[in-house]
Amino acid sequence: SLLATTTTAPIEQLVQALVMLKAWGQTPQDDAQSPRAQILGAHVEGPYFAPSQAGAQDPKHLRVPADGAYEQLLAYADLIRIFTFAPELPGAAQLADRLVALGVVPAAGHSAAREEDVRPLLARGLRHMIHLWSGQSTTIREGAWRKPGLLEVSLAYDGLTAEMIADGKHLPPTLMRLACKCVGPERLCIISDATSGAGLPDGARFCMGEMEYEVRDGVGMMLDGSAFAGSTTLLNQMVRVVIEQVGLPVVDAVRMASQTPARVIGVDSHKGSLMPGKDADIVIFGDDWHPRRVMIGGRWLAEAATDEETRDA
Repeated sequence: SLLATTTTAPIEQLVQALVMLKAWGQTPQDDAQSPRAQILGAHVEGPYFAPSQAGAQDPKHLRVPADGAYEQLLAYADLIRIFTFAPELPGAAQLADRLVALGVVPAAGHSAAREEDVRPLLARGLRHMIHLWSGQSTTIREGAWRKPGLLEVSLAYDGLTAEMIADGKHLPPTLMRLACKCVGPERLCIISDATSGAGLPDGARFCMGEMEYEVRDGVGMMLDGSAFAGSTTLLNQMVRVVIEQVGLPVVDAVRMASQTPARVIGVDSHKGSLMPGKDADIVIFGDDWHPRRVMIGGRWLAEAATDEETRDA
């Protein structure tokens, strides 16, 4: 299962993406013959971001919530699971109120906020922080005084959930270990942050919206090398990174890629863990963390694995 995630683009294009997602969900599929991964909804990531923390997001299309254009997106609130914005922008509090009222998870990211910008939004329902360190403000000095940023709020405040891009590129092992110690596997998600560059070799070019990027050293990169542009590592290999480079137990690493994100978006009643009555979505991995067999909704996706593959798994 996955969330279809947008990037910063004109509002009209974002609406078109949501329309397409709705149409896809209504298209009959012969699941009995061809089970498929499920798109559980949308993550609207952009365009309400701070220019200084936009990263690979297209700066031409950044907006502030005070313009009210987000109402065009919220017409599809039944599809939206997470809506990310910078909490310091004008109109952010009103946007948070609307999201909570509609049952959408308000999330903070690509933000230059100070702690005093974030705290009022926490009282209004802000509860999720996207990709730690990436697009997050951090502590600054104002004279003799240190002012915490969004990163420190994400790590220090109990009750918040957060994400990290565990490709071994965006964050070194020490920072991933710090995130795990501060937030813990019950509140910290491993996310792919995948783009159309996911799985492509070094040197390949890919696009998000109107901008072009390149895969370099196993990660998406802006052409000028100034910022990462999403991950090209698939989620199963991120679980391996967290186990081998960070030192987490397998059960915690798998939880961070399954049960915890399912709980964040409110689908843990039927997704994210193996219990009676839940969807039978199962992946059997080999020692290299490549999938050997995949079951979706109780039906095997691929041909039966060989005895050797099953033993290796």
